[in-house]
Order: sequence, then structure tokens, then C-alpha cells
Amino acid sequence: MAERRVNVGWAEGLHARPASIFVRATTASGVPVTIAKSGGDPVNAASMLAVLGLGAQGGEEIVLASDAEGAEAALDRLAKLVAEGLEELPETV
Repeated sequence: MAERRVNVGWAEGLHARPASIFVRATTASGVPVTIAKSGGDPVNAASMLAVLGLGAQGGEEIVLASDAEGAEAALDRLAKLVAEGLEELPETV
């Protein structure tokens, strides 16, 4: 299983707008991904309610994981999005 550990780069954490950006990016990747707080239970990263339910704060470590084909590239892009607090999914990493 591919995994990326990354600290949330959005100051407000994964709430409202940043969560929406992340969920749209996850869905656009076409790869099933889970997200969890470090040491917590993983949830579907394409679910807005699940992502909001994590309550991930700015600077907190999260874990992105997937065992699907294309997971490495998708996780690299999503990790960059989260770590840098970007406004949209980067086209290249």
C-alpha cells in the first residue's frame, strides 16, 4: 500500500474551503484514497463529511493511503496540495 505522511499546510486546517479543494482533487485523481490523522482510523478522502469529520488542524500530520493502480502519482499530487495549502491540484509534481 502506498502512503504519504504530510502536515496540513492550510492555517485553518482541513475545514470548509480547504476540505472542498482536497475532496475535489481526490475525486479528480480517479484513485480511491483514504485519509487519517496520524494514529487514527482512515476514512474515504473523497467524502466531504468524512474529511470534515477528521477535524485536522493546520500543521497536524495526516496520512494519505491507497493500494490502487496509479496510487503513487496520485498521492504525490495530493500530498503536495495538502502540504503547501494550494488552491488547486497541481498538474505536475
